[in-house]
Amino acid sequence: MEIIFLLIPIAIILTAFAAWAFFWNVNNGQYDDLESPAHSILYDDDDELIPDDAKQKQPTRD
Repeated sequence: MEIIFLLIPIAIILTAFAAWAFFWNVNNGQYDDLESPAHSILYDDDDELIPDDAKQKQPTRD
């Protein structure tokens, strides 16, 4: 039963730290744009990373 006197303050401290971290992230703009990172992968231009000889060997699908 004495352990509850230790666990309750630890839980309160951890909850306060999590709330502080969340509000700090919100104030610093971490959650401002949730759509662009998910869509940016679709618009990556990787053509310069593909060697020229690999471009010629790709089969065409009909």
